[in-house]
Amino acid sequence: MTPTHLVAQATVPSPLGPLLLVASAQGLAGCWFTDQRHHPGPLAVPVDAGHPHIAQAVAELADYWRDAGTARFRVPLDPAGTPFQQAVWQALRAIPPGRCSGYGRLAADLGLPQAARAVGAAVGRNPLSVIVPCHRVLGSDGSLTGYAGGLARKQALLQHEGHALAPTAPTALTAAECA
Repeated sequence: MTPTHLVAQATVPSPLGPLLLVASAQGLAGCWFTDQRHHPGPLAVPVDAGHPHIAQAVAELADYWRDAGTARFRVPLDPAGTPFQQAVWQALRAIPPGRCSGYGRLAADLGLPQAARAVGAAVGRNPLSVIVPCHRVLGSDGSLTGYAGGLARKQALLQHEGHALAPTAPTALTAAECA
């Protein structure tokens, strides 16, 4: 079933596979790799790559793929979620390229230090892959835990942003990179 507030969609290429972009009148409501978990499936929404929010997201994603360190996402966002999820997704936007955080740290930053698992669940339901950088959240040991788009994509996104993987663990970052 398609939420009634959605007004446009477009599937666009990316270096890591096609992305489905979905917009409401207020902003970008979704950005999913077409084969990731929690993808909404077929939507009864007009295809309109020229919709202003979609066009802006496409331009900003192109900037990101060119240079993740300087690119910034300024497209208005309108993801559907609970107030708690919205707070977690907002906290994710504060993690800059080249940095990472952990679920426990995000929970503490939200004033809920015992809510790391709930934060993890909200991170996993992020409907705005890449744009709301849930890929920058790691396990407490620096491991690349969970990513709806797959761990290979998470690793590729982090490497694109300049993270070096620890030589002893191909799916972990050094502690210094998570500071």
